[in-house]
Amino acid sequence: MKWYTGMKDGKLTAFRSDNEPTQATHGKLYTGCIGPFITKRAAKWSELHAMRNPHAQTVAQMERLAKCEA
Repeated sequence: MKWYTGMKDGKLTAFRSDNEPTQATHGKLYTGCIGPFITKRAAKWSELHAMRNPHAQTVAQMERLAKCEA
């Protein structure tokens, strides 16, 4: 299972999925997804901070920022 962050109605939500999210599998839940993340910590960090942080543009950047904050 890999971690992703899904967006719906301007809110981000971290979730785990066995499969890569697609329109067919997750389209009813989310309008877009970020990931896959290596760690749960980074997915949760993106859920809280990615929308308002200009330094969080890639998954790798979010992984690094989450690690620095821990």
